[in-house]
Amino acid sequence: MTDDPRPITGVDPDVDLSVPDQRAESGNLWRVLAVVALGGMVGALARHGLEESWPTAAGGFPWATFTINVVGSGALGALMAWVFTRTVHPLTRPLLGTGLLGGFTTFSTYALEGHELVGDGHPAVAVGYLAVSVLLGVGAAYAGWSGVRRLLGVEAP
Repeated sequence: MTDDPRPITGVDPDVDLSVPDQRAESGNLWRVLAVVALGGMVGALARHGLEESWPTAAGGFPWATFTINVVGSGALGALMAWVFTRTVHPLTRPLLGTGLLGGFTTFSTYALEGHELVGDGHPAVAVGYLAVSVLLGVGAAYAGWSGVRRLLGVEAP
C-alpha cells in the first residue's frame, strides 16, 4: 500500500497523464500490445538461436543463457538511459524494452538451469552461475545506463 493518491490505471508509473504527450503512450492499447508481441517474437527467436548454437554440456556452465542475460541487461540499461533523456516515440519502450529485450532475456531458463545443476550434482557450478549472472547483469545494466548517459552528455543523477 502506498500513499500515492493517483488511481491505478495500468499505465507506467513514470507516465504523467496530465501531460498530453505522455498520454499518447496509453492511447491505443492494441498498438502497444502489437509492438510488444512483435519485439518479443524477435527477441525470443534470437535467444532460441543462440541457445541452439551454443549448447551446454551436462553439468557445465550455461554460457549461452549467461551471455544472453548479461548482454540483455546491458542493452536494457542503455535503452532506459536513452528513453529517459530523449524524446522518443511512445512505442519505443514497449517495442524494445518490454518486447525485444524481454523476449531475449530469460529468468525462467536461468532458474531452471540453476535447479538442474543442483539436481544433477553440480551445486558449486549452480551457485557460481546464479551469483555471477546477477552480479554481472546488474553491472552490465549500470554500465549500459552510465555509458549512454556519458555519450549523450547527461550529468549523473
